Amino acid sequence: MNIKLRRMFIIVTVLLLSSSQLSYAQPDAPPYAKWGQLAVKTAKEKYPQADIVDYLHIGRENKDHSSIEKFKLWLREGGKEFGLFIEIEFNPKNDKVIRISVKKSST
Repeated sequence: MNIKLRRMFIIVTVLLLSSSQLSYAQPDAPPYAKWGQLAVKTAKEKYPQADIVDYLHIGRENKDHSSIEKFKLWLREGGKEFGLFIEIEFNPKNDKVIRISVKKSST
């Protein structure tokens, strides 16, 4: 095998191996994912007949002894859509939920 062909073979082999490893890589879930699941569950419990249309993670607020994950969900119920703000306050050391607040949005 000549040198150019051997180099080409090595390059193609490396590219194929690296691309196959990348295609099997699972993206890591964001740190707020489990709190988002709780927000969706809370919305479904409060509005069981509504469909969840959209979901937005607003952000996290860190306090001295707790953190608050904030979400806005869009729901559709009876032909009407509305927003639902959900805040989940928890202890970041043990992930124990301190409180969940739900507020319906007019916009």
